[in-house]
Amino acid sequence: MTGEPGPVALVGSGEFLPVMAGVDASLLRDRPARAVIIPTAAALEGDARVDYWLELGRAHYRGMGVEPVALDVRTRADADDAAVARSVEGAGLVYLSGGDPHHLADTLRGGALWAAVVAAWRSGAALAGCSAGAMALTAGAPEGLGRRGRLRGRLHGRRRAGTDRPGPDGLGLVAGLAVIPHFDQMERWRAGALELFAAWQPPGTALVGIEEHTALVTAGAVWRVEGEGTVWLLGPGERRPYAPGDEVPLPVPAP
Repeated sequence: MTGEPGPVALVGSGEFLPVMAGVDASLLRDRPARAVIIPTAAALEGDARVDYWLELGRAHYRGMGVEPVALDVRTRADADDAAVARSVEGAGLVYLSGGDPHHLADTLRGGALWAAVVAAWRSGAALAGCSAGAMALTAGAPEGLGRRGRLRGRLHGRRRAGTDRPGPDGLGLVAGLAVIPHFDQMERWRAGALELFAAWQPPGTALVGIEEHTALVTAGAVWRVEGEGTVWLLGPGERRPYAPGDEVPLPVPAP
């Protein structure tokens, strides 16, 4: 690998499905054929759901000729395990799948596994997050979308200074973005979701809607749309669409 930070993919939906295999292949190009799967966001949904993501990821990458490394990380103790963190070494891609973005960020933040993931990315590995994973990699997510939107409605103690409103609660690797995944379905799942995100949106961030089976990918100085759908740059009273292949004017993550 190059020794420079690898690409980052923020995915609206479709992790480990054939429809997104092209995006994964692009992320792994010129990188080791080794994909680390982290299903932590699904931990609160129970054993069956975590097992589902682990098995789906294994089958997906084996079908691509890529070695899967499935990490059953559900708690902070798991994420602080040095042996688990060492499993990230040599990865070409690290993938955070869907579920609860707050649990994902709270579990990984400041721990050994997250430090290993960031180190791998800074050394050239690709890093992807789908749905909850995309929100956790950026500024986080608001409360109150409900389980159909795969966000739990629980109160966090983090507050914006001088206000009663919650502040950023993601991992902040891409600190300048706030992401609405499943953008073409979210409003159907939870009426008023766009207004909820806009009210929560941390200052200094750009709000982006990413449709299902679509990825917003950066490598170097630009973001580009990949997959099947549209990425929307959202602002007060406007929605700017970007189709597959388009570059999107957004801040890129700092190494």
